[in-house]
Amino acid sequence: MSLFLFGKGILLGLAIAAPLGPIGALCISRTLERGFWAGVAGGLGTALADGAYALMAAAGFAAFALLLDTISVPLQIFGGLFLLWLGWKSFRPRPPATAARVGARDLLSTTGATFLLTITNPATILSFAAIFAGLGLASQGDGWSAAALVAGVFAGSMLWWVFLSGTVALLHHRLPDSFALWVSRISGVVLIGFGLVAIGMGARALAG
Repeated sequence: MSLFLFGKGILLGLAIAAPLGPIGALCISRTLERGFWAGVAGGLGTALADGAYALMAAAGFAAFALLLDTISVPLQIFGGLFLLWLGWKSFRPRPPATAARVGARDLLSTTGATFLLTITNPATILSFAAIFAGLGLASQGDGWSAAALVAGVFAGSMLWWVFLSGTVALLHHRLPDSFALWVSRISGVVLIGFGLVAIGMGARALAG
């Protein structure tokens, strides 16, 4: 079960990280200016922040497992609806992302700067809490399940940043707008798929 949740976490981390926002634009610009590892360093800061918020959400579920188990089905349906909303947002047209501004010069300070930029959005922990509920963590809030899911989120996020930086480094130019559009759509499909599965499992539990 932990391995299955780790796989879920990887897909979720990829789907959340992939849409190209200000941090993605920063990662691309850093790669063009200073090479592959500079882009990866920027992505690492975001992946660490995603992992930290996922850990806080998972810790909350683990700490209140007995209480949450009694309302796990409504939580799962709510989480599924939230995933559908996130997926729908990925299909909406959005203006080209402007790169976030950081004054960092070396790899370590770049990682720290992007971590701070990402972690300063406290609403993210609510997002992860809703997503984890949709994935059914409320009904299996043991430590191993939580750890597997958090590790998967971090790994999936990090895989995306390595892929993005590597692609930009190989092509040596900014990616076309169509790339960002299709990445966002694929991310939306993954999130909607998770949402439909969560709602379906919740509805089946209610019917049973």
